[in-house]
Formats: sequence, structure tokens, C-alpha cells
Amino acid sequence: QVQLQESGPSLAKPSQTLSLTCTVSGVSITTNNWYWSWIRQAPGKGLEWMGAIGYAGSTSYSPSLKNRISISRNRAENQFTLQLASVTPQDTAVYYCAGGLRPGGSSWSDFSYRGPGTQVAVSS
Repeated sequence: QVQLQESGPSLAKPSQTLSLTCTVSGVSITTNNWYWSWIRQAPGKGLEWMGAIGYAGSTSYSPSLKNRISISRNRAENQFTLQLASVTPQDTAVYYCAGGLRPGGSSWSDFSYRGPGTQVAVSS
């Protein structure tokens, strides 16, 4: 049974770097052809795919976030981590990690598994 769980702070201050970790169980994040994504949903808005790290370690990012985002992985812990720099209140959202056979998507049907999500508020 594949499970994903997000962890990290629920509150960040403007200009800080937000760091969230996704712990995956039931499948190795190095399994061939699997991609591991971060997605967020701001209040009243649709899903926004942020970026992904692939089974071989390659990364891809949304052009709108490319200058602020970094995704890395810890193979020993079967985790992957999002870092988002210079956050503003506009980064307030529910953040999800997800896994699937493609490096991105615009709806939940594009992903095979996802975590329950974690609420992050950016406020001073």
C-alpha cells in the first residue's frame, strides 16, 4: 500500500524559505518511471503543480516558480523535500505531495497517489 505524508511548518514569515518534506512508504522513490511532485492549492483557486523529481533524480519546475523552488530527495529515508524561497502571503496554500508516472499534471487524475496535504500560512 503506497502512502505519502507531508510534514513541515504550518506558518512561515514573509521572505523566509519554506521547507516541506514528503515521506513515501510502500514504494521506493527510485522505482523506474515514477515521478514525485509537489502541488498546492491556494484558497479559492485551482491546483497548481509546482515541480517534480524523477526516479533518476532529475527535476522539473513550473516556470512561474523556477527562480524560487528546489526539490531534492533522500533515498535512504525515501523522502523528497520542497524548498520555496522568499515566500509571500500569496504562497499561503494547502501543499500536497503526489506520485505518478508523469512528471506533472493539472488534476488529481494525473497522479496515482497523494498525501493528505498540509496547510501553510505565510504571515508576519
